[in-house]
Amino acid sequence: MKTLADAFEHTLKDIYYAENAITKALPKVIKKVSHKQLKEGLKEHLEETKDQIKKLDEVFKSLGKKPSGEKCDAIEGLIKETDSVLEEAEGDEALHAAVIGCCQAIEHYEIARYGTLREWADVLGKNKAHDLLTEILDQEKAANSKLTHMAVSSVNEAA
Repeated sequence: MKTLADAFEHTLKDIYYAENAITKALPKVIKKVSHKQLKEGLKEHLEETKDQIKKLDEVFKSLGKKPSGEKCDAIEGLIKETDSVLEEAEGDEALHAAVIGCCQAIEHYEIARYGTLREWADVLGKNKAHDLLTEILDQEKAANSKLTHMAVSSVNEAA
């Protein structure tokens, strides 16, 4: 990477890979949890993530690039950690609290990436990309907020 545009494209490929990896990992988590609100929230977020991939396709198109991913070690690690929690947690209450924690770690990563990408798009004058990335960033922040509310309103105390 020699320029901000190079960094932007590299990071865009990174988050594209991450979102696709999340769509493959979430069904396993959804299947494992029994907390109704958590299960429904994860199902909704899976659909939202699929929509975000479509928005990322539009970002690539706006740049004149073909959508593609580049292996993201960070998301691989976060998914691996989530898989460990699914295997190690004993009791539904602890599992639900730990899953929310894992999901929030993923959301925080996404928020960081989308925030960076959005600002880079602005500096690079990529208005369409900026608008789409802002939409996704807002969705990620809302998802994180829902997880926090769920954790503090019912899940954590039950655990």
